[in-house]
Amino acid sequence: MTNSKKYRKLAIGLTAAALLAGGVSAANAGVAEKGPHGGHSATTKTSGWEGITRKAVKIDFGKGWVTKAELTYPTHSRGRLPLVVMVHGSGHNDMNQTLPDGGGATFVPLAQAATREGFATLRFNKRGVTDIGPVESKDPKQLDPKNPYAQIQKDAASVIRFGAASSKVDRSRIFLLGHSEGTNVAANLASDPKKYDIPKPAGVIEMGVVGQDIKELLTLQLYGRLLLQMHDEFDVDADGQLTATEAVDGMIGQPKDLADQIRPVLLDGNKIQPSTDTNKDGKIAIDAEAGVVLRKATGIDNYPDVPGLEGLQEYVADIARFPTVTEALPKFSGPTLLLNGENDLQTPARVALTADAAIAAAGNNKDHKVIIYPGMAHTMNVTRKFTPAFGDPDKQVVKDIRSWLRSHR
Repeated sequence: MTNSKKYRKLAIGLTAAALLAGGVSAANAGVAEKGPHGGHSATTKTSGWEGITRKAVKIDFGKGWVTKAELTYPTHSRGRLPLVVMVHGSGHNDMNQTLPDGGGATFVPLAQAATREGFATLRFNKRGVTDIGPVESKDPKQLDPKNPYAQIQKDAASVIRFGAASSKVDRSRIFLLGHSEGTNVAANLASDPKKYDIPKPAGVIEMGVVGQDIKELLTLQLYGRLLLQMHDEFDVDADGQLTATEAVDGMIGQPKDLADQIRPVLLDGNKIQPSTDTNKDGKIAIDAEAGVVLRKATGIDNYPDVPGLEGLQEYVADIARFPTVTEALPKFSGPTLLLNGENDLQTPARVALTADAAIAAAGNNKDHKVIIYPGMAHTMNVTRKFTPAFGDPDKQVVKDIRSWLRSHR
């Protein structure tokens, strides 16, 4: 597997090692009859795009890359409109943030909802992505540029400048909507617009808030979530220890890759694994015994040289150089909306609450709000906590974003 494919795969979900979300595979949702990238304005009467004009555009990111993008606006609109720029999660995402396994496309329902509220929207393929799918370039310099996170910020700034120059857009009313990695990008740009040569954003919407250091988030994703799952799903009597019966029963219904990872730590056949049961009491303490074995097995203490993150060290080191949402967004004086799933094990809900509290404490912004959604995971859909399935944002999430945009139009 190439580093590029590893990056994209790892960046998607919690099935193995995850970063901060994104999308691969699946299809283009709601393409106009001739395709929105035919070089002309197009409208379609299917898939939720009724009454919406979709204009294929191209944006020069510099360093030899011109990306495809799409500007949408209400077909019968007049004058300049407020604009929502959508900023993806990590990985090589297309403009829709197409999700794996036919799980949908994060930005399609959001673009449709925003446009129906009288906004223009701008979605774009990330550097190295040639088309919906996502389809990747074969140029490694574009897929994996030097200082990758800094380049992602610069590319997003190019999109904002492009939108600001459009005859359809009110440059003083540009909103940023970020998901996962995109929350960090949006916060960094909004906190210092002069640095990035962009207009001050009119507001910021964050979904799946990256409010902690990347090392802390990766520790949760690669190691801590395994202990959380054993506490939540295996430890029936909640005493912090697992009997052989609890361990065997806990394996029932687990995906094979997860069971293969946990079973040898807990069990030897149907009996407690003696090498893990260091105090020989016939039980396994989740944190003190299983945790020690799993910590060594995941290699998290060798960070950033962690098995499964090969080829990602440069990205991890680069994003760590920049402020998190919790550090950056309090410097922004415009309105903010933070959204997080309660079941999110990539960017936990507690972090979103902490980021909103930091915004309040800074005193620069009285118009801030945080919503935590029960039962939702990182892609903002209702799904199982420890074995999430991908999906479009839940209708309530779309409704809340639409309502917030309406109130700030």
